[in-house]
Amino acid sequence: MMQTLAQIARPAVGDVRGTSPDVMAKILQDDVNMTIWQRQLPVQITDFSALLLSLDEPLADALVLEMADEKARPNLSGLASRFNDLEGYESFIADISWLVSAYACLLGAKRIGLRLRALDKAMCPRFHVDHVPVRLITTYAGIGSQWLKEGVMERCQLGHPQAEPLDCWLIEQINTGEVALLKGEKWQGNEGAGLIHRSPALAPGERRLILTLDWLA
Repeated sequence: MMQTLAQIARPAVGDVRGTSPDVMAKILQDDVNMTIWQRQLPVQITDFSALLLSLDEPLADALVLEMADEKARPNLSGLASRFNDLEGYESFIADISWLVSAYACLLGAKRIGLRLRALDKAMCPRFHVDHVPVRLITTYAGIGSQWLKEGVMERCQLGHPQAEPLDCWLIEQINTGEVALLKGEKWQGNEGAGLIHRSPALAPGERRLILTLDWLA
């Protein structure tokens, strides 16, 4: 079968994983579509996140962070503030602050969109691509996001449930606590090659606590 010019010109895209945060810098490489920092959360953050979800209260916070000064800490005042009396809150916010700063430094981002949500259902249940340059996703509690390696699903079939893979071994999953960077369609040179992913299905009564960061400018 003959390859199209686009397939010949573009190197195969893949994923890179590592136990050091340095692995996140690999997302800048042309042939890398996803990086996963395989970290273990500190117990105080794990306990805080589990306790927050156990309260069964809604959480859907969103911030737009201006990052003009690279040395300044992001202003996260008000983020999940009604849970600030729970043990581990300070460690939780400090972890998010570090991730925001690292994300901004890596990409040179001057404006970042932050979303912190407690979910009781799949936000995006169908496999899809994001129309952003690079999205950071980490799940503090509950099951992580699912994704597909290149070639598992035809991109022209995105949005069609009958075309999605059913075999569990074809569906990859980000572990709780791990930090993933996903290239989207708006990364320069990545048009038509955004990482295919979806939110996991949740059983009745099951919840997850998820943070996403988007490069806005």
